[in-house]
Amino acid sequence: MESLRELYRIGYGPSSSHTMGPRAAAERFISEHPEIKAGRAELYGSLAATGKGHLTDRAIRQVFSSHGIDAEINWFPDQVKPFHPNALTLVMTEPEEIAETFYSVGGGKVVKEGETESSDASVYDDRKLGSMRKLLDYCDDTGFQMWEIAVEAEGEDILDYMHEVWTVMKESIRHGLEAEGVLPGGLRLQRKAWQAYAKSRDFTGPMANTSHCFAYALAVSEENAGGGRIVTAPTCGSCGVLPGALYHLAREYDIPEIRILRALLTAGLVGNIVKSNGSISGAEVGCQGEVGVACAMAGAAAAQLLGGSIFQIEYAAEMGLEHHLGLTCDPLMGLVQIPCIERNAMAAMRAIDHASYALMGDGRHKISFDDVVEVMMETGHALPSLYRETSMGGLARIHEA
Repeated sequence: MESLRELYRIGYGPSSSHTMGPRAAAERFISEHPEIKAGRAELYGSLAATGKGHLTDRAIRQVFSSHGIDAEINWFPDQVKPFHPNALTLVMTEPEEIAETFYSVGGGKVVKEGETESSDASVYDDRKLGSMRKLLDYCDDTGFQMWEIAVEAEGEDILDYMHEVWTVMKESIRHGLEAEGVLPGGLRLQRKAWQAYAKSRDFTGPMANTSHCFAYALAVSEENAGGGRIVTAPTCGSCGVLPGALYHLAREYDIPEIRILRALLTAGLVGNIVKSNGSISGAEVGCQGEVGVACAMAGAAAAQLLGGSIFQIEYAAEMGLEHHLGLTCDPLMGLVQIPCIERNAMAAMRAIDHASYALMGDGRHKISFDDVVEVMMETGHALPSLYRETSMGGLARIHEA
């Protein structure tokens, strides 16, 4: 498995696969072909179907223009490459023609055609850490908590990076709570985080707890939808779940920052397992791979913060993914707004509920986390493409009608 730095990417929204990925592909293409004078980008499949709503063309043009290069954009939504539905071909047209195809495989990661998704820079030994079962067995053998495995594999400085991640997460909450007005894109969707937070301050009891968590998750998701700076956790479209849950728990229980950083490591290991054995791409497996995985990550982090054992942590993560199985990706107008923003808020609170439920037992349960990852992939591949980030089915079609 790759470093958690690859899972937690700091960047600008609204989409990790449709905005951050194509931007990274363009930067790589130009760096590998510095002689380029003119170029073209050809977008395929899901990347073309919802690219305009995700500002894919703007991201690519910004990279090309920063090098003084004009970029023509061509769209081919009905042509799907076999390796992954998020495909783009970048073409150097001057001084000679060179074309290379890239795949945006989720979470902002890009793979060039001919490469494999596995990285030579892998820092986790898949033979002993490549699944949740192996992770639990290693914890049993060593006495480690999950977060200690990340420190052992990546070094103490991974906590420094988690500090940077947590700082950006908190900033996105603050900016999201301060911002008002309509989000860009054409849906004329009003930001709601500031209203939710204002009202939550007058609530007491269970309503106060729930509404605070909602407000924090909404703030991050709206910041992402507006093109603001966020952390993929594991994607842009699901970036509000983990910070929303963690920020709420940190404030509610006065949790020291170091424990939040350790919880981020545990959440990252959960996300990495899905990324390695399944998918975090909405275009490949639907929203279960984005909000579902984010809920699993947040549930694991919450269970750890609330004193859960490694088995209760696994149970909370398993529920987060299991209870989102089959969740479609059907964004209106291809924007990371409806139903994405509300799903982030609901999943943040559900993650805390999963942790609470797991803590009421001893961590024993019938369906393992690894089982659910396998079923998620089976379910995702069985979903017709119109339910996997193409804006051709589900809520997106009803809205158009």
